[in-house]
Amino acid sequence: MSMPGEKQPAKDTHLGLHFWIQIEGVEIAGFSECSGISIETEVYEYTEGGLNTYTHKLPVRTKYANITLKRGLDPGQDLYRWYMDSLDGLPKKRKNISIMVYGPKPGTEPVEKWDLIEAWPVKWTGPDLKSDAGAAAVETLEFAHNGIISKK
Repeated sequence: MSMPGEKQPAKDTHLGLHFWIQIEGVEIAGFSECSGISIETEVYEYTEGGLNTYTHKLPVRTKYANITLKRGLDPGQDLYRWYMDSLDGLPKKRKNISIMVYGPKPGTEPVEKWDLIEAWPVKWTGPDLKSDAGAAAVETLEFAHNGIISKK
């Protein structure tokens, strides 16, 4: 509870977010969960003779984690078919994907966007089938990619 004249804390603009992906610029599907957006640089430690106060740390290579997306089962099965088509591993199956994060108000601009460079599906997991009342059939898709660019 705030006192009169006190400044109110800013409302969290990221409550009620929803996620969509675009493939090659076309919005394809909405998702309820997205994880794995991370970049990590390996470090090589080099000890220099006569220097005992620290170890040099040099960047080696950067790795991008796979992105995992979850959503209700898609009757059209577009992303499942893309996964099945990419089983041969040919580079022509790779596509640029954008993960669009929208705020709670409909019709607004994205609050965040990540572009995945040359992404392709590496794992599809079907739903756990349960007869419980209200249980949702959720599919999971995992994508590998060659880089991620954050845009806003």
